[in-house]
Amino acid sequence: MKASLSKSAYHIGYLLLIILWGTTAASKLGNLEEFKTELAKQVFSESLVAFLLIAVPAAELIAATLLAFNKTRLYGLIASLLLITAFALYIALILAGYFSKVPCSCGGVLKMLGWKSHLIFNLVFTAITIITLTIHLKREVRDKE
Repeated sequence: MKASLSKSAYHIGYLLLIILWGTTAASKLGNLEEFKTELAKQVFSESLVAFLLIAVPAAELIAATLLAFNKTRLYGLIASLLLITAFALYIALILAGYFSKVPCSCGGVLKMLGWKSHLIFNLVFTAITIITLTIHLKREVRDKE
């Protein structure tokens, strides 16, 4: 029973992450001008905006792709943890009043969330990522024995 639950949680975890990264990247790339406008409204320099315009959806697509294959899933989970943690920290800084401008350049349904809800969403996905990564690592150890 425990192994079955762990296996289900593992599959659900990485599938949710694939959906998260795939849909947010598609949303940004599908409306690149809006994403660029939202980034430009933030406190970032013009050169950083140009970098983020490509780097953020690319990183999301790379993470989703890495998660899709058994051989690269560990790297996808690590990339997911880095991405979701960075986004959560950015939102925490926004809520702490660190930035003077705070438009949302998020993709998909996340645009509709307030900042507190968005932080909760990111923290939930951070937990999902950590749980999925932990299960993955335990499976690797078990398979080597």
